Amino acid sequence: MPKNVIVAQSGGPSPVINNSLRGVIDACRSFPSEFDKIYGAWHGIEGVLKEELLDLSAQAEEEIKLLETTPAAGSIGTCRYKLKNKQEKDFARIMDVCKAHNIGYFFYIGGNDSMDTAHKISVIASEQGIDLVATGIPKTIDNDVGDPSFKLIDHTPGYGSVAKYWAYCVQNANEENAGSYPADPVLIMQVMGRNVGFIPASARLADPKREMPLQIYMPEAGLTMENLADNVNEELKRRRRCIVVLSEGFDFGEINLRKDSFGHIQFGSGDQTVQQVVVSYLNAKGLKARGVARGQMPGTDQRSCMIYASSVDLKEAYKVACHAVKVAEKNGSGWMSTILRKPGDKYKVRYSKVHLKDVANSERTFPVQWLMPNKIDVTDEFVKYAQPLIGDSWVKVPLENGLQRFSRFQLIFAEKKCPAYIPEMYNT
Repeated sequence: MPKNVIVAQSGGPSPVINNSLRGVIDACRSFPSEFDKIYGAWHGIEGVLKEELLDLSAQAEEEIKLLETTPAAGSIGTCRYKLKNKQEKDFARIMDVCKAHNIGYFFYIGGNDSMDTAHKISVIASEQGIDLVATGIPKTIDNDVGDPSFKLIDHTPGYGSVAKYWAYCVQNANEENAGSYPADPVLIMQVMGRNVGFIPASARLADPKREMPLQIYMPEAGLTMENLADNVNEELKRRRRCIVVLSEGFDFGEINLRKDSFGHIQFGSGDQTVQQVVVSYLNAKGLKARGVARGQMPGTDQRSCMIYASSVDLKEAYKVACHAVKVAEKNGSGWMSTILRKPGDKYKVRYSKVHLKDVANSERTFPVQWLMPNKIDVTDEFVKYAQPLIGDSWVKVPLENGLQRFSRFQLIFAEKKCPAYIPEMYNT
């Protein structure tokens, strides 16, 4: 007898996350004897806890297809809800909802914390003898899931698109800075990435020949504000202008930092940002050139801009999700599908699997061997790694009356069968 499916998303979205959702839907449909009705948990694991299950099997085919070029997570929503071991009521509730709706498969699209959630669900279902297969699908713009050797996963869906976004933004910023530097010689650009440097490193893709006056500051470099000021002024002496790409995790002190339920700093939600502090510091200290430093901080658009999405990223997000369904059907519970790079000069990948326990709560940092000796640039080896991920073509987004046509699901939810429930974290 076929079992029903729940697919959910967690953590920060990406431009290509919905194509992973589409991959799950399409792949499940290809195994009708194994998978029956497909539900989308409304806003991640919170949707399971609240028994808010969007009926994806009832959605129009056109809307499913449009997931391919619909960014972010508005289709079924995401969440930042941390399932901790002590939350026994939450885990019991998840099992009750799954049993009530004949759920045999749970797919979780997310990063390292999401893989921890999927792993815990897999373990608890097994311990309780519940026929539930929990499978992870990687997603994170930070590219921090996995191990330092890149043997568990080469890169995560979402990273290629954000890397492309920053390569293009730096190209554009360089044109502006080259024209306006007599008045604005220094531009500080803050990027996402918390305490991992893969996103700021992608700025180098804008200038692989190193012709721009570009400096990159990543958390792994361990540089100070004083180091930054000295480096910028040295660049001003040489070129009269400087573009600084700055990780949001650059150490500038504890200034009204807020954290989410996972314990991650929410850099864009405080009273001051890194780029604001650095701009003020440079202008107060004084520049070795006429004019002032200015700041630029794109917000969540860097993870929700479909126009800059990578065609390679889009394709891989879909295929790694399709592979996850095959893994669940063939290998059972406790796995995450992965992308591995094939040896050789030409970029090719294959899809494999890894135990959820090996990636749950993992955090891969930027390899120190990819940092240049001056610690404000990255090596050609990194460029060779990252450049294929941004693709070499534009993603075609359907337009309607001049506006992007995104997927819009009808809010058709499964009939609730369990008592009302308040998630445990709501009371903390």
